[in-house]
Amino acid sequence: MAGSTASRTESVEPAVPVAVAGDEPPPFAWRPVAVLAAGIAALLAATSGRYDYHRDELYFRQLGRHLAWGYVDQPPLTPLLARIATAVLGDSVWALRVPCLLSVVATVFVVALIARELGGGRTAQVLAAAGVLSVFPLISGHVLLTSTVDLVIWSVLILFVIRALHRDAPRWWLAAGTVVGVGLYNKHLVVLLLLGLAGGLLLAGPRRVLRSGWLWAGVALALVIGAPNLVYQATHDWPQLAMAEALRRNKGDEARITLVPFQLILLGPLLVPVWVAGLVSLLRNPALRAVRALGVAYPLMCVLLFALAGQPYYTVGLLLALYAVGSVATARWLAAGGPRRWVGTVAVVGANAVLSAVMAIPVLPLPVLAQTPIPAANQTVADQIGWPAYVRQVADVHRMLPPDERAGAVIVTGNYGEAGALDRYGRGYGLPRAYSGQNELYRQGPPPESARTVVVVGGFSDAYLAARFASCVVAGRLDNGVGVDNEEQGLPVRICRDPRGSWRELWPRFQHFD
Repeated sequence: MAGSTASRTESVEPAVPVAVAGDEPPPFAWRPVAVLAAGIAALLAATSGRYDYHRDELYFRQLGRHLAWGYVDQPPLTPLLARIATAVLGDSVWALRVPCLLSVVATVFVVALIARELGGGRTAQVLAAAGVLSVFPLISGHVLLTSTVDLVIWSVLILFVIRALHRDAPRWWLAAGTVVGVGLYNKHLVVLLLLGLAGGLLLAGPRRVLRSGWLWAGVALALVIGAPNLVYQATHDWPQLAMAEALRRNKGDEARITLVPFQLILLGPLLVPVWVAGLVSLLRNPALRAVRALGVAYPLMCVLLFALAGQPYYTVGLLLALYAVGSVATARWLAAGGPRRWVGTVAVVGANAVLSAVMAIPVLPLPVLAQTPIPAANQTVADQIGWPAYVRQVADVHRMLPPDERAGAVIVTGNYGEAGALDRYGRGYGLPRAYSGQNELYRQGPPPESARTVVVVGGFSDAYLAARFASCVVAGRLDNGVGVDNEEQGLPVRICRDPRGSWRELWPRFQHFD
């Protein structure tokens, strides 16, 4: 009986992962992985037009019309994707989310390939791919964020690093360097992953890799590919360092407090045992010694994030890779057990997928959403609610102005979401251009010197505005009409007159990074 169980186990999953160069990994499970990817794509496509733009999407849409090698708060790739999507598919929320869908579908295949690379057969590959049906990957697949592209960039980079180390095939460092170079155009966070991997190689080996000419050729290739973006940063006094410092001041304490809890919810609490199994396998399984650095990289990266007050979700790409490694161990555990293990695992993964979908993407009608804790728990959802209503209410205040005053009035907003919504919907109400001092939009100001009347939108304090205008009165308040509490809900819309100085003098006092 024991012999038949061992035989069945060996036929379903290899006893150990592929360990030496030249060994062929198991066949890729194209059909089930493709079916799963198609299902995820269908789910995202069906919900992509629900609710409204996220505030970051409204911002990227604006930046996409002013393409550059970089911006004060980010590299150019995500705004470029927004520009391409809207130019090709039309100026709609659905079009803006096509790159998200494609990115997540690509990630499904890549994480399955990571499991395959470490000896995972059909079960492990499908289980790894199912990890994308989790909280943060679904958020990234629904909303165009910088993390959307980072998810696939990090996954591909980790796959190539595994191939270089596990196969002892150093030419893969060139492919890894290419991915890093491209990744620098999306977000410089890929450097944190590289630091974690370098620390892992120093602590866990194989240290000889650090002397490899192929690795340093990959580093050089990354620098060459990423050079234009790096040159932009250097010639503009490294604005992203100023941005990082502002985030540390404004959100650093919160980021440190939530770092550990976030690790438990990024893929969903139900999947924690799988990625923990992956981490333990990397650190303890002798067959995975060549890629042990990947396991060491995770705690090192968490320490770096704590020290730098980085956002806790920055680890999600690495967590997804750990989950893929854990899927290999889980598949072997399933093959060695009975039907109960299979039923329990399918139930857990399925429940996590359902809960994640409800939390991450707009599957609930708006009236129902307002009665749930989801907007409070997931700010990404709350930030998609109410933009058309808010713009209409700003237009109502604008129409209150006497005709001669209205003709020369401008709008100033507290953040780029409000400015982006007015840019997207304001033209239909005949609204003038909206200005904001936040991040890159600051560079698109100041308002014209002729503007003596300003409709001010957002959470500015009375003292803040009194120092900049002779008079301000509250003329309305924003209300999304569905009872969802978000950053804009309940904020005043003011009419302010007679700026205390020229706009050229005043505009630097409106600038803020956050």
